[in-house]
Amino acid sequence: MTAKIAQVAVILRTRGGERAMEIINKTTRRRSRIHSSEERVAYLCLIPAFIGLIFLTYAPLVGVLGISMTNWTGLTKPEFVGFENYVNLFTTDPYLKDSIIATIYFAVLSVAGSMIYSLFIAMLLNRKIPARGFFRAVFYVPYVLPAVAIYVGWSWLYEANFGFFNYLLSELGLNKVLFIADSNYVVPSLSLIAVWLSGNLIVIFLAGLQNVPRAYHEAAEMDGANGWKRFRHITLPTISPIIFYNLLMSLIANLQIITPALALTNGGPGNSSRFMTYLMYDQAFVNYKLGYASATTFIIFAILAVFTAVLFKTSSRWIFSEGGDEK
Repeated sequence: MTAKIAQVAVILRTRGGERAMEIINKTTRRRSRIHSSEERVAYLCLIPAFIGLIFLTYAPLVGVLGISMTNWTGLTKPEFVGFENYVNLFTTDPYLKDSIIATIYFAVLSVAGSMIYSLFIAMLLNRKIPARGFFRAVFYVPYVLPAVAIYVGWSWLYEANFGFFNYLLSELGLNKVLFIADSNYVVPSLSLIAVWLSGNLIVIFLAGLQNVPRAYHEAAEMDGANGWKRFRHITLPTISPIIFYNLLMSLIANLQIITPALALTNGGPGNSSRFMTYLMYDQAFVNYKLGYASATTFIIFAILAVFTAVLFKTSSRWIFSEGGDEK
């Protein structure tokens, strides 16, 4: 009798297991269908982005590469010349070396200054101060103003004889400075304008600072950490992804700078502010050497790629996760 009961129990368990497996299989198939449906919807939604990426980024890039291997002027039939434009750039062009140096010099000064200035202002605006909303708008407005108007306004400040900055220097008993007429001062002077225009970085830093958990600072205060230690060991690691993003965007923007050279200096004095993008503009729209200008464009692209690759390669050493662990 006992054996029969055990046999029935085994059968029931077996049937129950088969039923359970059947339910599991049905659930798995249902989830798989749902997942596949979600994937299809996601790919359909990504189609416009892919189309834009192909036709607005990659296709023009390939087109520029093709034009760079011709002697096209925009008015005549292009003639294929291979890598002749690139060879001429590195062997006979009198401006390339100075342009690369000026571009990198400007980018380093502007990026470093913008990051420090933006983070400092964002930390001030993150405090509870009177008219905080007004001051946030004041620091952001320069970023949305017309660029040419801004540079013209700064040219009045930099004016050698009657400019505001030289007026202050004369009141202090100091010699006047040719801010944008002296090759030693022109790039730092233009970089100062770029730093002043970094209102977008301030807004992004401010958003990052507002997401730093207050509990971290309270715990550090209880342990006796001063303001500098809290900034160094809590604030900076927590906002390190924001720092990386701002650093990347600022680097890309400042390596492609052209507006100050067009609006203020025309690449001078000498070649001290003849940035790579200005060199490309001059070749394409002044000398009508579109093939040569396209080759210059690819040099700019290569410089951007190198700096971006280095930044991504080294980012894993200093970007931290939310918990504070290094990625």
